[in-house]
Amino acid sequence: MHASNCQCCGIDVHAHVVPENFPSYIGAKLPADWPSMAPADKACHRHVMISGKVYRTVSDACWSTTRRLEDLPGMGLALQVVSPMPELLSYWMGASDAQQLLRYTNDCLASMVQQGGGRLAALGAVPLQDMDLAIAELEYVVRTLGFAGVEIGSNINGVPVGAPQLDPFFEACESLGAAVFVHALRPAGMDRLVGPAPLQQVLGYPGDVGLAAASAITGNLMLRRPRLRIAFSHGGGTLAALLPRLQQGWEVFPALKESVQASPTEQARRLFYDTLVFDTPMLRHLVERFGASQLVVGTDYPFNFHDRTPVQRIEAAGFDVDTTAALVHGNAERFLGLESTKKETTP
Repeated sequence: MHASNCQCCGIDVHAHVVPENFPSYIGAKLPADWPSMAPADKACHRHVMISGKVYRTVSDACWSTTRRLEDLPGMGLALQVVSPMPELLSYWMGASDAQQLLRYTNDCLASMVQQGGGRLAALGAVPLQDMDLAIAELEYVVRTLGFAGVEIGSNINGVPVGAPQLDPFFEACESLGAAVFVHALRPAGMDRLVGPAPLQQVLGYPGDVGLAAASAITGNLMLRRPRLRIAFSHGGGTLAALLPRLQQGWEVFPALKESVQASPTEQARRLFYDTLVFDTPMLRHLVERFGASQLVVGTDYPFNFHDRTPVQRIEAAGFDVDTTAALVHGNAERFLGLESTKKETTP
């Protein structure tokens, strides 16, 4: 039994990094969407420039390990797992250009982990628009850099996570024991939203993540790759609302029963999801829907739209002691493969 109030024992699997600078392009023709940094009005802020426009204004918490470590105790965190800002995944670039950018970004992550003194871990990025390059970079981040796994987008240039053509990548992840964190990226349905640009993050992201998680179920991903550890951001987005319909459809439509080879509800409980839903009743609902063993802390730190009290939110939700401990750190240890590391180092 763990104490119900762990002070600072949480593990955050959803936090982002933007490098302080980006390298100059070394090829023959600079891609239009190659990122760069420009000064912002505040001294500790910078503009991320993509295609000649300000994509996002970010603070030094994106690249300063010192600043990041200072913020962890107030969030109740012992370990933060950093991954690139999703727009840096760059699936829309030429594959060799993206590989160059992602190698630089992965090395920046590795440097931060080294500076973190055991309080930071990392999920790298790979150019999934080219399967051979993606698997090669996967092997680099896991075997050479020692990362727990990788972050991927909710779609790869429109290809859903559960699509068969991505199976060689997931086979490699399973073989290497690499955790996969699926983050919303360039979501579908933006043309249906009425309002300003932040609605992409507020409404577009959970829609796309829900479809991504549903595609993993309807594509039988976990049946093909039963040892794969894969998590979906933003509480799995809309999946919790879609799942009862998917289950009922599976029971009613013969074509669905034939193509989806196991109960959608059962398959959904093999996936992981983060807790980034900003709502205690929703958090309790996700535990009921997906299982207390499948949720891990996620914050979206350090962006403005992040959960500043993730552990406190879980502790206030009324779960029993064991469930609270699982949500705060136990499930993340399993997702990241830290349990096996603990066993290996225990005398």
